[in-house]
Order: sequence, then structure tokens, then C-alpha cells
Amino acid sequence: LFPAPSATCVTGLITYDTFTHWSRFGQIVIILLIQVGGLGLVTFSTFFTVIAGKKLGLREMQLAQESINFGSMANINKMLMGIVGTVLACEGIGALLMSTAFIPRYGVGEGIYISCFLAVSAFCNAGFDVLGRESEYISLCNYNGVPIVMYTIMALIIVGGLGFVVWKDIASYKSSKKLTLQSRVVLSMTALLILSGALFFWAYEWNNTMSGLSFGEKITAGLFQSVTCRTAGFNSIDQATLNPISKGISTMLMFIGAAPGSTGGGVKVTTFAVIILTIRSVAQGRDDCVIADHHIESKTVYRALTIIVLGAVAVIGSAIVV
Repeated sequence: LFPAPSATCVTGLITYDTFTHWSRFGQIVIILLIQVGGLGLVTFSTFFTVIAGKKLGLREMQLAQESINFGSMANINKMLMGIVGTVLACEGIGALLMSTAFIPRYGVGEGIYISCFLAVSAFCNAGFDVLGRESEYISLCNYNGVPIVMYTIMALIIVGGLGFVVWKDIASYKSSKKLTLQSRVVLSMTALLILSGALFFWAYEWNNTMSGLSFGEKITAGLFQSVTCRTAGFNSIDQATLNPISKGISTMLMFIGAAPGSTGGGVKVTTFAVIILTIRSVAQGRDDCVIADHHIESKTVYRALTIIVLGAVAVIGSAIVV
């Protein structure tokens, strides 16, 4: 009962090691649940409706639009096909890159299987892995010195966490020469959170959990911890021995999460950005929130505040019960 919702909701939480406890069939069920959960059940089911040649009803189009956070129902079919194609392409490229490290280590069949599993899990921000064959619950702790694996997984996590609308914006940038406000906020906040998180982890874990690593491995481990905490669930350093401040930073990054319409969770970087920039605007004597010369409607600020408060209540309440 535990791994099914954990995989579908792409949390990465496990009660038994994925490789040592589950059969190959069980592992495949888990990765399929991750793929469905990462894309979104509505996106996934609507996609199959489209490729089956059936027309989408108005309600289905509205649900699909809300699922991917798309601004219009126009060309929603094309958008869905593009999303699924992009997801499969990114996962395929990621698996291909990682296979250069895993095939020499485990052989062709097993190396490809591990690479595909990790690529899907990373892109969908799930954090499940099948590396328990090396040491149970170790995740990626043995791979800080293998850049092709670590940086490929980081890239997949980041791309998956940007959101479908941002992908579309970036893809059309060559012709439009501009990005929407949402895309600019998502990209800048993502970069800021990753960099600031990495700086904190280097400061507090350099001579703690990273003490046995080389200089290059420490750089990788700090970046990886900052990237994965934003909703992925992998780890390359021992989480149990983290400094209390590092645990607090990890919790904050997890709470904020990724972008709207992405494979990641959290209250979303745009929500966090609206709250922070509203505080800045009020401190500057303004009556409204301004982002990049755009005035944000009051209802958007109220919605962001509501999401933050409800999220905090859910987290604190659940923590007390646990």
C-alpha cells in the first residue's frame, strides 16, 4: 500500500529498498506509476484519448488545460502530444548518457535497465532507484565521483521541474525573442534556489557529511543535494548525519518545490516568488506587488498566501501527528 501512492505522487519515500525487496515485475509497476504520476493522470489519459483518434469534450479539454497549467484550450491536443514527446525524448537522452557509466559496470541488459529506471525517476522528480544491489538504502552515495551520472540526473530533475509551459516558451524563444512573466520567474527562482541551497550545503556539510569526498565530489554533492531536495528524493550524502541547519534548509527547499504544471511538487516557486516580492513591494512603500514591471493582481497575492498558509498548516499538523 505504501509504494503505490508514493510512486504515483512522485515522493520518493520507501519502506523497503526498491531493488532488494521488489521483484523485477514490482519494479516495473513502480516505474510505470512514476511515469503516470509525473505526467499527471489527466495528461496521461487525455494523451491516450488523442492518439486513439477520439475527440476531446469541453470538460476533458478544460481538465487537460488545468493539468498542464496552459493558458488556452486552443491547440491543447498538439500541446499534449508535444509534452509526451518531450518527456520521452528527455528520458531517452538521459538514459543514453547514464548507460555509458552503467553498462561497463553491470553489463548491457542491466546497465540499460538501471539507466532507464533512473532517467524516468529523475525526470518525474520521484527519487526511486534500483542501486540497492550495492548497499541497501545508499541511493547515489557511491556516484559523487561519476559526473555523467550525477549531472545527468540533476539536469533531468531541473528540466522536469520547470513545467510544461516553460518548455513551450523556451522552445518558441528563437522566433518570439521573449519569455512570459511566468517563465522568467520560474527560471530565475529555480536558479536562485539551487545556487543558494548549494552554498548553504557547502558551508555546513563541507567538513561534515562531505568530509570523505574530494574537492570536485564535494562541489557535486552540494549541488546535487540542493537540486534533489526541491522534490526529487535521491541522495548522494547521508541524510541522517546532516547538520540540523542543513536539515532545515532541505525542508524549506522541499516545501517550496518546483514550478506549476511540472513533474515536481511543493507549493511552487511562483507562489513563493509572489509572497517574497509582495513583502519587498510593501517594504518599499507600494500598495501592490510588482514583478519585472508587471503589477500582480491582489487575488493572485491572496491565492499565493492561502497556498503557503494551508501548506504550512498541513506540514506542521502532520508533523505533530507523526
